[in-house]
Amino acid sequence: MEKSSPENLILVTHEPGGVACITINRPNSLNSLTKSMMTDLARIFKSLDADDSVRVIILTGSGRSFCSGIDLTAAEDVFKGDFRDMEIDPVFQMERCRKPIIGAVAGFAVTGGFEISLACDILVASKDAKFLDTHARFGIFPSWGLSQKLSRIIGPNRAREVSLTATPINAEQAERWGLVNYVVDRSELLNKARQIAEAIIKNNQDLVLRYKAVINDGFKHDLTRALALEKERAHEYYDGMGKDYFKKMQEFIAGRNTSKPSSKL
Repeated sequence: MEKSSPENLILVTHEPGGVACITINRPNSLNSLTKSMMTDLARIFKSLDADDSVRVIILTGSGRSFCSGIDLTAAEDVFKGDFRDMEIDPVFQMERCRKPIIGAVAGFAVTGGFEISLACDILVASKDAKFLDTHARFGIFPSWGLSQKLSRIIGPNRAREVSLTATPINAEQAERWGLVNYVVDRSELLNKARQIAEAIIKNNQDLVLRYKAVINDGFKHDLTRALALEKERAHEYYDGMGKDYFKKMQEFIAGRNTSKPSSKL
């Protein structure tokens, strides 16, 4: 099943098993984002988060680029408009999304596109992928998290160099620095993303959502507070475990050695 934005610039494909694939589809402009595309992307993430049939989301771009950021020919319309409205902010909606988001990055992820990639939970990159921050070059202040997230992933010294010099990070560097999980041939990019999605889907859906949340929420705190947060949420979870849950756990354990487990937790 396929849905799309009115101009077909954001495509959504629902694949078997609970995978939704979002494609930024403006290849002739290297998938730069207009204001309406940003609004559509935000609303699509919000809708998929609320859709119980969707368990994992893959985000990719069509053509030669993942996303080259905001279309600067309409920059005033974006930055001087309702830019602070979180309902139509795609990165805010990605960060609120409970479902795991896998970014499949081919070609350029530039500035806003770089920030969108950083809002994904897992990143797979093609060998020709490049991550580039041009905020300093064009005099645009970052507001989708690049100034804070990148340093926490690759370290502050590397992040300062990348952002202040507007030097691209190639796929090999990105993997070595821990920015991306895998680097593959472009032809295998979506296959690898789907492989990861399928591995996630095999697990307990409720725990997947809770686990993603505690990792992401804990990362916002120092280690002491993050460990306390894990304890708090674990105790809340344990308190809700009734006899039926433990019965299902035993059925699952008993079925592990069969071709089809008797029950998935």
